Amino acid sequence: MKKISTGNKAVAEAVKQVVPAVVAAYPITPQTEIVEQIAEFVSSGELKSRYIAVESEHSAMAACIGASITGVRTFTATSSHGLLYMHEMTNWAAGARLPIVMATVNRSLGPGWNIWAEHTDALQERDTGWLQVYVSTVQEAYDATLMAFRIAEHNDVLLPVMVNLDGFLLSHIMQPLDTVDIGDFIPPIHLPHAIDVKNPAGYGCLTAPDQQVMFRWDIEKSIRDSAKVIEETEKEFTKRFGRKYGMTEDYQCADAEVIIVAMGTLGKEAEVAVDLLRKEGIKAGSMRLRWLRPFPKLNLVGKQVVVIDRDYSFGRGGILATEIMAQTKEEVFSVIAGLGGQEVTYEDMADFVRKRRMGTEFWFGVKNHV
Repeated sequence: MKKISTGNKAVAEAVKQVVPAVVAAYPITPQTEIVEQIAEFVSSGELKSRYIAVESEHSAMAACIGASITGVRTFTATSSHGLLYMHEMTNWAAGARLPIVMATVNRSLGPGWNIWAEHTDALQERDTGWLQVYVSTVQEAYDATLMAFRIAEHNDVLLPVMVNLDGFLLSHIMQPLDTVDIGDFIPPIHLPHAIDVKNPAGYGCLTAPDQQVMFRWDIEKSIRDSAKVIEETEKEFTKRFGRKYGMTEDYQCADAEVIIVAMGTLGKEAEVAVDLLRKEGIKAGSMRLRWLRPFPKLNLVGKQVVVIDRDYSFGRGGILATEIMAQTKEEVFSVIAGLGGQEVTYEDMADFVRKRRMGTEFWFGVKNHV
């Protein structure tokens, strides 16, 4: 069905079709519209889920953990400080191998108090064991949410998945949305270590060092295995519904001499910058990173790389640029742009490429910085 939708409502539409047994939620700008729409679906009878209106984001994740460990499908959503408040529980969700799906509407962290787009909130969760995908359109927000459930619940993965969309720039923007009849695209959930109330058992929470290292290795192995599951899921999605996705979305990269790498809406805007640069005779391409965890193997050999980060790790640099520099021997021009929702246009991106100084870092909007 074709309609016009916001990114938030597109996520809610996907959740309605997947029918999780439990949705636990607490509102926070700019995510609130997701859980409000889901609450309306439940209230009207369109969605047969148990909706738990909790008192905090920490409790929202705790409720999802409690439900998921019994072997049922769960969903939640949050943003910014709400995600930080969940942090204890996000570690627990991954460590307990629970396939919870969460939409994170990316927003800056305070202080100062800022409600606009930034990726630092989700990137602070990158080492917890959650898989992370970053979307750039309303349609992709819907599609990625559908696929997230199938990927998370696959027995070779059994890890939570975070679907990230830029606050306001995507969460509240209106774009075309084509919903689908998912049929049997998402198989019934089967959690092999689910708690069975009919067969009570005792659980020891304290693990010895030799056991703990094996638990951690098991998470790492499953994240590595998830790359194949993601590929298979996206191929099946294309076969059934026609829309094609990958670990990255590459645009005019084949003959490019310089490639712009970014995530979210910045990554999509970069395509327009590439068209502009091509008209000027600059062989540019763009590579929008979709999956941060697992981190994809990027083909950047022989290319100049301009990385645009809507985030920062103080004392180290742009987080995406740092990840890429760890993988490639090519020099990287690191651009910090878009923090706190700062406007970054395709003209700005084209200018980053024109004035690039390889091996350096540039803060857009900061005068006379060193």
